[in-house]
Amino acid sequence: MTEHEQHFHDATNVTNPEHGSHHIVTPKVYAAVFVTLLVGTALTVVAANIDLGLFNPIIALGIACTKAVIVILFFMHVKYQSNLIKMTVGAGFFTFLVLITLTLSDYISRAWGLW
Repeated sequence: MTEHEQHFHDATNVTNPEHGSHHIVTPKVYAAVFVTLLVGTALTVVAANIDLGLFNPIIALGIACTKAVIVILFFMHVKYQSNLIKMTVGAGFFTFLVLITLTLSDYISRAWGLW
């Protein structure tokens, strides 16, 4: 192997397309994400103080999942990645939602206090 082959630079990033171009996120986007997460936190506090019965954990998890998606998209820069990375993250998030759904269905279907 020659020295040129050892230090090959792939200018078009065919070998590693995920390293193609780096997207620069503006401070305005980060400020909007920050405000959105603050609003989500305020909604969590408000929802915790309202008695919704069995829907309290569902509402809380819905708000938490929404905030998690915002963090994943912007702070982890998944929004600007290739479709393969988006699909991988989406599959992980889908698996998480399935597990939460199964847990909540077990929690809601129990006859609390009747045994």
